[in-house]
Amino acid sequence: MQYRTLGRTGVRVSTLALGAMNFGRIGRTSQDEATAIVDAALEAGVNLIDTADMYGDGESEEMVGKAIAGRRDDIVLATKAGMPMGDEQNHRGSSRRWLVTALDDSLRRLGVDHVDLYQIHRWDPATGDEETLSALTDLQRAGKIRHFGSSTFPAYRIVQAQWAAREHRLSRYVTEQPSYSVLQRGIESHVLPVTEEYGMGVLAWSPLASGWLSGAVRRGKDVTTHRSAFMPERFDPSLPANRARLDAVERLAEIADAAGLTMIRLALGFVTAHPAVTSALIGPRTLDHLHSQLAAADTVLPADVLDAIDSVVAPGTDLAAHEKFDTPPALLDASLRRR
Repeated sequence: MQYRTLGRTGVRVSTLALGAMNFGRIGRTSQDEATAIVDAALEAGVNLIDTADMYGDGESEEMVGKAIAGRRDDIVLATKAGMPMGDEQNHRGSSRRWLVTALDDSLRRLGVDHVDLYQIHRWDPATGDEETLSALTDLQRAGKIRHFGSSTFPAYRIVQAQWAAREHRLSRYVTEQPSYSVLQRGIESHVLPVTEEYGMGVLAWSPLASGWLSGAVRRGKDVTTHRSAFMPERFDPSLPANRARLDAVERLAEIADAAGLTMIRLALGFVTAHPAVTSALIGPRTLDHLHSQLAAADTVLPADVLDAIDSVVAPGTDLAAHEKFDTPPALLDASLRRR
């Protein structure tokens, strides 16, 4: 396992980090299975575990808490808040009112007195940066969080938040958690240059592109992945974006074969090769999934392989831009771009 410093925090984390979204009802993973996955990940040198309050409505946090009991100090523990937790209108977002409550709920479910990294799951356009940063700074000073970060923020919002922290003399976001893979490279043109400028750590989620890069999706083969069962439109071959992805996957498979690599090692090695990326978040549902992904722990792609990948998907290109979560709201809502 390789390790890198998380931004400018001084905290050393593994280049493969364990994402716990699939723990519980989302991935149909039991507590015993989740604990076995955590055990194997820690044994392999993974030291960062990432979850969120909304994963299974808190179930993931509860399962992570049970799995790490008795070894909390050996783990860099991260969670997130901001996505809706029920129907109550104020049980979401990044207001002080909600974050104080949401963090206490997360700490209770995790069975800990603090988290190492608390992340705002999505940018909340209804809440000002000063409100959110002030609340997070107070929670940090209270010892409930060590650091805080953003997740899937548009680049301009990352910049705005950095300036707001400076202007109001508050602590700042020290990490960003964006979606990044061979098939979704858009952040290379805007988000990653900004995180490098501000010395932020980057935890990349969906490095296997929702299973497209797992080796399970190939031309002429029925797609039977867990993700395809509840998100069939993302794998419908009649859609132009999916045809483009499938064409890219076939070419990438040839590159992987020529390099003596699995698709998973190629995909994870690509993400961790970027100098702005600290860790790639893997989200296994089973021990077999975990072991196939841990095989990439020491993968370093040579320049010729990276060049070959660039020839398939150009730098800064998203093959499925409509699936991005960091699109500025005005591009999605016509009323916001009409005078």
